[in-house]
Amino acid sequence: MAEKPEPVRVLYCGVCGLPAEYCEFGSDFDKCKPWLIQNAPDLYPDLVKEAGAEDADKVTDQLQSTCISSNVSSSQPKEEVKRLPGGKIKKKEKPEVIIEKMTRNKRKCITTVKGLELFGVKLNDASKKLGKKFATGASVVKGPTEKEQIDVQGDIAYDIVEFITDTWPDVPETAIFFIEDGKKVPAV
Repeated sequence: MAEKPEPVRVLYCGVCGLPAEYCEFGSDFDKCKPWLIQNAPDLYPDLVKEAGAEDADKVTDQLQSTCISSNVSSSQPKEEVKRLPGGKIKKKEKPEVIIEKMTRNKRKCITTVKGLELFGVKLNDASKKLGKKFATGASVVKGPTEKEQIDVQGDIAYDIVEFITDTWPDVPETAIFFIEDGKKVPAV
């Protein structure tokens, strides 16, 4: 008779929950690194080498920060740069409202308002006010980028700028843009 194979023991990451071999493909690999160095050093020997180099870098940074120099002020805070997986630097989003006019079925026009939530405006309240002001349907929907936006039925793109600035004074007129022919144009 053939022997039954033994089940494979899989080590799962304590941080992300993926098998340890697949942590590098997950979104939180930087958070997983300390756990992997401690619990699975044989899977990622390069991490163990990097950890030794990083410890040496930290010591040299500490030594350099303790030296006294007259032209460098220690009161200036260091800016932390947010890095995405792959080493790309994440840019800070400037709060801006984008108004876009779209046609559907060659006749129906929909005006889309994106970015009001960046100014502290509740989108449900904003859609109700827009619907009442312009006597049309307005709803909060998820856009193609999975961010919520307000869809208003009708061509109200140019009337909406004044309404937004009057109703929500935190939204400056310089932060409102139109999308025309695929280009971002200031509303002012």
